[in-house]
Amino acid sequence: MKMARKKEISRDKILDVAYKMAVSNGLDSLTARAIAKKGHFSTQPLYLEFSNMDEIRSLVLERISDKLRSKILQQKFTGDPLIDLDLAYINFSQNHVKLFRAMFVDGKFGSKIISDTLMDLGIEKFKEQYPDAHYSDEKISDIVIANWISTTGIAALVINKIATFNQEQIINVLNAQIHDAMLNDRLDISAQENSLFVADEAASLKDNLA
Repeated sequence: MKMARKKEISRDKILDVAYKMAVSNGLDSLTARAIAKKGHFSTQPLYLEFSNMDEIRSLVLERISDKLRSKILQQKFTGDPLIDLDLAYINFSQNHVKLFRAMFVDGKFGSKIISDTLMDLGIEKFKEQYPDAHYSDEKISDIVIANWISTTGIAALVINKIATFNQEQIINVLNAQIHDAMLNDRLDISAQENSLFVADEAASLKDNLA
């Protein structure tokens, strides 16, 4: 009786190759042919192990999300947890420009996986930085969303060489924004007609990010 042939190319190996490609070249680099060429195997194992390329991209984003949560966004700069999170995020964007653009600017391939991670971390870090602040969960979420928008804006300006900031300037801007968000409700769309906060006709930016 012949034994079943052992799979030569495992699911984990394929994901390892795809992850390294995404980190180096962005999510647009993830095609079946490109992954197979980089890993020195045929495209057949991809279609045997995964239902489609969207599944591979989602799993790669989940792995990136885990790395962001456990290591990349846990760096210490100032000792203020939320500010440190913001600075780590901006630092990440500079070190991985193609990946940042795909995940945060182009919004391709399931960026909600990433934004959920950022929201969870932001809420966690806000509570660490302001343990005596007694806000509702909705208010804290609003503060973190506003912070998310500001930090992404700074990162986009920096990586596109539109503006240059030193760390002190970035910290001052972020602190001012956080304190403003704590005192005001800038994301209350019902209170103001501002197209900046409207992502599409059906939902506000707040609804899309939260």
